[in-house]
Parts: sequence; C-alpha cells; structure tokens
Amino acid sequence: METILTNTTHVNVEPLAKMLIHNGHYGEYGGAFVPPVLAEPLQRLANTFDTAVQKDSFQREFVHYLKTYVGRPSPLYYAKRLTEHVGSIIYLKREDLNHTGSHKINNTIGQILVAKRMGAKEIIAETGAGQHGVATATAAALLGIKCKVFMGEIDVQRQALNVRRMKLLGAEVISTSLGTKTLKDAVDAALGYYIEHPESYYLLGSHVGPHPYPRMVGYFQSVIGQEARAQILNAEGRLPQSIFACVGGGSNAIGLFSGFFDDGEVRIYGAEGGGNATLENTAATLSFGKPTVFQGTYSYCLVNDEGNPIESHSVAAGLDYPGISPQHAYLKDSNRATYLPVTDTEAIEAYKMLSQLEGITPAIESSHAVALAAKLLKGKGELAIVNLSGRGDKDVERSL
Repeated sequence: METILTNTTHVNVEPLAKMLIHNGHYGEYGGAFVPPVLAEPLQRLANTFDTAVQKDSFQREFVHYLKTYVGRPSPLYYAKRLTEHVGSIIYLKREDLNHTGSHKINNTIGQILVAKRMGAKEIIAETGAGQHGVATATAAALLGIKCKVFMGEIDVQRQALNVRRMKLLGAEVISTSLGTKTLKDAVDAALGYYIEHPESYYLLGSHVGPHPYPRMVGYFQSVIGQEARAQILNAEGRLPQSIFACVGGGSNAIGLFSGFFDDGEVRIYGAEGGGNATLENTAATLSFGKPTVFQGTYSYCLVNDEGNPIESHSVAAGLDYPGISPQHAYLKDSNRATYLPVTDTEAIEAYKMLSQLEGITPAIESSHAVALAAKLLKGKGELAIVNLSGRGDKDVERSL
C-alpha cells in the first residue's frame, strides 16, 4: 500500500491504486502511444517511480518538502459569506496558499525527486496558465537542475507575470508559434524536444500523456483529497455531499476526487472550460469530445468529423486544452463523476463574486469550479468542498 504522510493525517492513496487496472489503463483508457525512442525512457521512468515510492527514504524526503517548503497541509476554509450567498455549506480547499500559489507544486516536488534519482541534468516542462511552469522552475532551482519551459505564444502574452517569474527563477522559457499557440502546442513542442533529447527529464504537469505520467501525477496530487477528507470529517463530523474541481487536463481534480472514490454517497463534479458552450468555442472535452489517441494516451479529445484534434477555447489558459486525463474519461463513462461546462462569462462572474464575498481571488481556472458549485448548490443546504487549485493574481488584468 502506498502512503504519504503529512503533519495532520496518515494519507492513504490505495483508492487511486485500485483504479489503475494494468500498465497505466483506467478501464479502456490510458496506455502509452509513443515513438520507439521514448519507450525505453518511459519504462525506466515507470520503474524508478514504482521503486521510489516504496522506499521510506523517498517518502521522508517528499514529506519533508511538502511540510517545510510547500507549506502543507493546505487549509480547508469554511466560506461563511459564500455559504450564506449560495444557501449551502461550502468549504474551500486552499491549494492557492501553497508555495508558488497553486496545486502544481505538489507534483513538481515529487517528480523532481524522481528525476534526481534518475540522474537528470535537465528538466523540461510545458505550461499553459504558467502555474506549472513556475512550480517546475521553482523545484528545479531548489535542487539546482537546469530547466526549460515550453509555452504557447498566446499564453506567453496572456500570462506575462508568470513568464517573468519563471525567468527570475532561472528557467529558460521557450515560446512556440505552432498551431493555436496555447497549451496543446506547448505540449507538442515539449514532446518534440523530448524525442530529440530523451536523456532529459520531461516533467509533465497534468494528469495526461503516456503512462506512467497519469499514475505519477495522480499519486503526488492525491495528498489534496486525503487531506480534504480528514479535514472535513474533523470540521463537520461527516463527509461532504458533493465535491467540485475545475478540469483542464485534470490534475487538481483527480487530486481532490481521489480522496472520495470509495465514498459512493459523495457526488463528484468536474467543471470544464465551456468557452461560449458550443463545439466551435469550448474546452469542454468530456462534454463535447470523443475517445481517440492524443499526445500519447487514449482518452477523450475534441475532434472534427474526420477524428482529428481541433482547437479548444477557454478564458482560462490552464483549461484551454482539447484532451483530458484518461482517468477522468473512465470516471465519466462509469458515472462516478459528472462533468459540466462552465462558460467564460460564468467563470469571470464567479471570480469577482468570491473576491468580493470572501476576500479570496481564485485563479480563473478555479473560478469555473466555484461557478458550478454556486449554480448546482443554490438553496440546497448541502455540505460541499470546492478545490481552489490556484490564486488569481495572474488573471486580474484580463478579468475586470
């Protein structure tokens, strides 16, 4: 059994392991669809990860950084004024209070420790909203490893603050003008570089891509759900009736959801980037997409009539991605979780609402989860947890 220890609870990630059937498959989804040049590095990565997480020395080092560097456990905050406004009891899981301002640091610290065990001399990563790029640059600086971050040209412009942060941390930010110049293309560029430099360590930021990345990212982010479960039981003496998180690739959501997989009475909701809620302008992959192979894994993807990936559109750079986690695809098809689109307008309204009601400015990505919770819980009197995956400083200029 794999465990992660924090200073408030013994965190059990066995429920996540139960959903991993074989070789990175979640039901029919997942797997590794990669060129031969990457097959051996990915197998070596899988072997290193599987061995590392069984060692007490790895666990101690990881937990040390979670506690003393990241600042875990993150608080579970009772949002009194939001509760009164919505008419349901709402707690916020405050991943925005982690070092670097988002949930991304949980995964980058974990993976950088794996990279160190593999003797990596260079870290490469992709980023959309910039939060994963910042977290990767931070972890690389912490351990003194060279870092390159690939980013779409449009995202470089709309997330200029995070670009400056990455450069300050010593990372090289590589802008790509491929395709839509957003997250999908940053992934393509990073994968292209990885194919040419397989000796590098590709630190994938979301719950997507070929095996073993979804397994690793899910493991390192499962601390969110295990903390939240223990915290809500301590605060309310019962489990929530529903939980909410935004879903782009799916890492913050799978982190929260994993703590409640075995609790059938807890309803699970994912808020997708709906754009204007049409196929021509959306990032709601599970609402509008179809299963296909995309960027190394088999999962849902936004595709055209010929089955080719199409552009996605969302006001939130971190949700602006046509693919999705294979585990979220499984959760959708098995009806364990429900995924609904949230429009750009609804997300911006929620961004302002939470700022004004609670003095908490969420990332525009997280605002999608706030909006969905406020809509579905209106006047219900239910107990719920909403994951705030990151803080919204980066989005102020674009959301007013």
